[in-house]
Amino acid sequence: MNSFEIAGRPIGPDHPCYLIAELSANHGQEIETALELVRAAKEAGADAIKLQTYRADTITLDCDNPLFRIGKGTAWEGRRLFDLYEEAHTPWEWHEQLFAEAAKLNLHCFSSPFDPSAVDFLKNLETPAYKIASFEIVDHELIARCAATGKPVILSTGMAAREEIAEAVSVAREHGCSSLSLLRCVSAYPAPPGEMNLSTMADLSTTFACPVGLSDHTLGTAIPVAAATLGASIIEKHLTLSRAAGGPDAHFSLEPAEFALMVQSVRDAQDAIGEPSYELTESQTASRIFRRSLFASADIKTGEALTAQNVRSVRPGNGLAPKHLPEVLGKKATREIPLGTPLDWDLLD
Repeated sequence: MNSFEIAGRPIGPDHPCYLIAELSANHGQEIETALELVRAAKEAGADAIKLQTYRADTITLDCDNPLFRIGKGTAWEGRRLFDLYEEAHTPWEWHEQLFAEAAKLNLHCFSSPFDPSAVDFLKNLETPAYKIASFEIVDHELIARCAATGKPVILSTGMAAREEIAEAVSVAREHGCSSLSLLRCVSAYPAPPGEMNLSTMADLSTTFACPVGLSDHTLGTAIPVAAATLGASIIEKHLTLSRAAGGPDAHFSLEPAEFALMVQSVRDAQDAIGEPSYELTESQTASRIFRRSLFASADIKTGEALTAQNVRSVRPGNGLAPKHLPEVLGKKATREIPLGTPLDWDLLD
């Protein structure tokens, strides 16, 4: 598997998970809200903030045909695609300011382009990477354009059949992409946890020999943490200042405190994986004193036999190990043994 770097930050299974805060439409068309989201991402511990670079007219048609209206089953039911994207898009004139704010905070900033003009626009901003959205994985021209820049490419695989993923990977590599990652994704908003099939990440890694991760639209933080324990090198999650503020993506986004909890939980989960080991850690060694051991449970006179009435296995662990109880019973005390004395072979005949 080929690890790679985004702006000097290593990406791969031997490195801390790369955590991306997706700004998406949660700016509500207010530049100050967008800037505050950049700052909130940094404060929450994200490694990167990600934008989406499109206009309504670069992603769909201004058309009243029913085909261009969203059907049942989503939070956007009945809306025209053009109107939704007009509301959700991040104005291109904001990008330079958002990139600059992120740079000031030492936070990576990059974007998902949705057409070739967006790729060129982001190239001029010196974006450190490109992210291909799940809905664009079938757009080979777009993938090729991103790959040809020589920058890392992150591909989301929502809705994609295995063959479509293979085609997208081939296009990227044939056009010069040597730094590629694939993200497991379920393109439902919110996504049901039972449909995530996170074990697919391991298969993607084996099949395509690249770091893998998760683009997550489930509610809460449990699924990203699970992904971290299953080998995710990248995790992307939407960030909003407040779900109550509304907006096209707010209902499945994390608020800053929740995102910070996810970051800490992912870091803790990765730290906990470790390696197979039966060696005692320093903290465990200190706890050994609280094991059970053999103690005098009553005053025992010199020459008196040890019995179940005057010897017990109790905590703490200063005495003989409990496994020696059958050997101890019936032996005689070599001296007086007061109640609460830990047993030792020197005390027994």
